[in-house]
Amino acid sequence: MKKPTIKQITEALSQAGMPPLFKGELNLTLIGIRSKDTDANSFNDLLCVLHEDAAGKMQLLTYPITTDPGRHYREHPINVNGTAILKPGHYKKCWQIGAHQGKYIALVQRGPMTVYRDRNKDAHLDMEQEETGYFGINLHRAGANIHTLKTDKVSAGCQVFANSEDFDAVMELAHKSAAKYGNRFSYTLLDEADLCPTAKQAEAAAQA
Repeated sequence: MKKPTIKQITEALSQAGMPPLFKGELNLTLIGIRSKDTDANSFNDLLCVLHEDAAGKMQLLTYPITTDPGRHYREHPINVNGTAILKPGHYKKCWQIGAHQGKYIALVQRGPMTVYRDRNKDAHLDMEQEETGYFGINLHRAGANIHTLKTDKVSAGCQVFANSEDFDAVMELAHKSAAKYGNRFSYTLLDEADLCPTAKQAEAAAQA
């Protein structure tokens, strides 16, 4: 996926009626962008981390992640209702710095989030029944000291970094941000089509 610009992200948020970018030095805006290829068993999505620097200029950092559950959990759901797929939207103060599965420090769910449940146990992601609540939808790494290519068993619905060094860099920013603004972080998940409104409108028209 091509790296978006700050202007594209700002316009996409406005078009979707979502809150604008946070102001203030190191006040993090966390945005996931889900690739249109949701069947890929790879880290083909992006995490965009935006924040103002000391001079008040907005900075944009991007990292490869997956916003989709890996193929293993699509075919072998750990929840009887089906595999969790985070629904695009804005989740206010949904994360805080804490222990992921009691193992290491990450951003862990502390606010309600909405997921789709994929029940049919195949490799294709099906956006079916919605459910809102607390499901352990965390932001974490695929593993320690690795760069992972496949998402098979690294995500059952979480937002997951391919590269542990990228994860460490974002967590360092999160600690600095928490010291200034408090230990709660909002997250917005967009679809790739949201960055290109014309293409999205054409797709909607084709489905009408």
